[in-house]
Amino acid sequence: MIKKLVLSLLMIPVTSWAANPDCFPREMIPDNLFPSVKLETSMGDVVVELNRMRAPATVNNFLRYVLEGEYDGTIFHRVMPGFVVQGGGYTKEIVEKTLHASVCNESGNGLQNITGTIAMARFSDPHSATRQFYFNMSDNASLDPNSRNWGYTVFGEVISGMEVLEAIAEVKTGYSEDMDAEDVPLEPVVLTHATVVE
Repeated sequence: MIKKLVLSLLMIPVTSWAANPDCFPREMIPDNLFPSVKLETSMGDVVVELNRMRAPATVNNFLRYVLEGEYDGTIFHRVMPGFVVQGGGYTKEIVEKTLHASVCNESGNGLQNITGTIAMARFSDPHSATRQFYFNMSDNASLDPNSRNWGYTVFGEVISGMEVLEAIAEVKTGYSEDMDAEDVPLEPVVLTHATVVE
């Protein structure tokens, strides 16, 4: 069965960053603290501004996939109105894309899971985020860190195209046997191309 990334709120013991020396990817586009990335989708374009000041490892990780063309041709496979629009991990044929090493959790960076932000999806292990990301379609305080739980790392915000995400959030969804998951668009919503624009 294809592994699924879920937004779990279980309390997980702190894992050692030292156990994963690759969780801090090499710096990408080092001269730009706030690079912008355009995500061209089958329903329109979305531009996000990334925040390297608050989430350096996560931004470098995301940019690495962008610069390698690894997000091109992926789908938004989890769409939940009023919650999240998630993608970046699968092709239209529901084939899981290649993964780099997981990135360290930077959810304590002061950025919150509020409407219009982009954040990393992960497994229950707080340091298990790889390539899948999601857009917050509402203020999701339950995904922020607290005294008992790691949160989900916010690393940027939408600066144009929020109406595109709102349209994606309204597409018809259902159960996918291939993914063994609910909330999958019945007609694929494709991220055709991702590029750094500044």
